[in-house]
Amino acid sequence: VQLQASGGGLVQAGDSLRLTCTASGRTFRNYAMAWFRQAPGKEREFVAAVNWSGKFYAEPVQGRFTISRDNTENTVYLQMNDLRPEDTAIYYCARGASPYSAREIRAYNSWGQGTLVTVSS
Repeated sequence: VQLQASGGGLVQAGDSLRLTCTASGRTFRNYAMAWFRQAPGKEREFVAAVNWSGKFYAEPVQGRFTISRDNTENTVYLQMNDLRPEDTAIYYCARGASPYSAREIRAYNSWGQGTLVTVSS
């Protein structure tokens, strides 16, 4: 599978962005999808996931970010509102190894190339 992420950019604190990730293949609906991020000098961390059980969010983004998916378009979105400087990172979309992959990075085996989000104060 190939994952293509887009939508990053430079914004000010309080602004919004929507990230998009489009996947190749015809079995998109059978897998969990997630967003992770990696800030400079830090490890990659979980942001949000959508699987057959529902939606999951990391505590720092709860209430500000919303993950959604369109199985007819093989696309997963991350709507990011009220962005903060600490949200600055490269954002990666990932496909889970199963329909129930959730927060664990090890549960994801396909990754997109990343899109940079920079939030200025």
